[in-house]
Amino acid sequence: MRIALDHVFDRIGRRAEGADALIRSESQLTLRFETGRLKETALRQETGLNLRLVTGGRVGFAGTTDLSGSRALDDVVARALASALEGEPCALAWPAATRCDPVRTFDDTVAGLDVATLAALGRRMVDQLARDGWQVSASVDRFVEETTFANTAGQTFVYRSTAIAVSAEVTRVKGDDVLMAYDDVTAMAVPAGTKLDAAVARIVTRMERGERVVEPPEGKLPVLFTPSGSACLFLPLRQALSGKTVLQGISPLGDKVGEPAFDATLDLVDDPLHPGRTASRPADDEGVPSRRLPLIEHGVVRRFVYDLETAARAGTASTGHGRRGTFGKPAIAFSNLAMRLGDADEAALLGAVGQGLVVEDLIGVGQGNVISGAFSHPVALAYRVDGGEITGRVKDAAVAGNAFELLKRIRMVGREGKWIGGSRLVPPIVLDAVSVARR
Repeated sequence: MRIALDHVFDRIGRRAEGADALIRSESQLTLRFETGRLKETALRQETGLNLRLVTGGRVGFAGTTDLSGSRALDDVVARALASALEGEPCALAWPAATRCDPVRTFDDTVAGLDVATLAALGRRMVDQLARDGWQVSASVDRFVEETTFANTAGQTFVYRSTAIAVSAEVTRVKGDDVLMAYDDVTAMAVPAGTKLDAAVARIVTRMERGERVVEPPEGKLPVLFTPSGSACLFLPLRQALSGKTVLQGISPLGDKVGEPAFDATLDLVDDPLHPGRTASRPADDEGVPSRRLPLIEHGVVRRFVYDLETAARAGTASTGHGRRGTFGKPAIAFSNLAMRLGDADEAALLGAVGQGLVVEDLIGVGQGNVISGAFSHPVALAYRVDGGEITGRVKDAAVAGNAFELLKRIRMVGREGKWIGGSRLVPPIVLDAVSVARR
């Protein structure tokens, strides 16, 4: 692969002022369980080349999955040069040859797992969730990647990565009432049995708490957002911390660097050097070495994330947050985004709610004007809290508010964080004055 990138640059020659290229080989093995049985096994493999270059001060891109020989390389170079004729002007600062800090991204055991061993991981969850009236589905995904990068400024690197995700979902139907609960474990290495058992226990708890249906509370109430139910809070926050939205002038945080914009308990860091996480990497897909980046400290906005293009247009330096696929240009992407955990257990969190709601899952997150922070979503799974105790599941209810305003009123943060999607660490969090209404 390294030779292929040299050959690409040789073919460009002096027709470009600079270029970078990335080759990524991906392998995904997927197992699906339905109604407690293994129903499907699928293997997907792909290797792709993404090339970017600058000629005449304009940026061009091209990608291909055909790496069969010189003709294919000539074709991708020609398409990138043609793209630059219509490209936008941008003075990219190609990273020079720089040492990247090592980080553990690859596990030999995961890479060598066979179907039987992977199936045993899914079967462990399925068997423990078997109940009369419960429909159990599960999946196991094993990912193996190799990334090779080079640019004309001398920066090069190669690294391998693995990830494994084991998930399960239970559905229970009684008449017109449907109750569903989901959980997963995602990591670089094979998850310990205790991790899988903990995910099963969380599903069972949610299902048992949901058996009794009660009337939803109403008004501006304290609400406990669990890690799985907090996407409505952190999706707008992620968008607002992107250098692209700052550059566009639409980030609500764009002019607040150095200012206390949130409750002092809120700390948020992006750490691509976190060992053993699925988004860890020695450098980003544009050759910028990885580093730990505090974004919010004690409620104060510190910085935003940039890739090479947005950094060039903003007159700043890339923070190493470029991500690219085979086709198209790189884009900003977070790595391991983590909120600082608190010290409260579940009993303390429910006590802090008093009279209110626990939100486990919402419907329609990500739709609408996310960047503003405003949200209004029906609940998919939520529980009523009375006197600091969960009294039952609520249906036909919705929660609404503005994430940026609510995060100024953090009542309590839990100590049991969860990695959502393997790359976002979120604790349970109690917020004041969330609007709760019946639908």
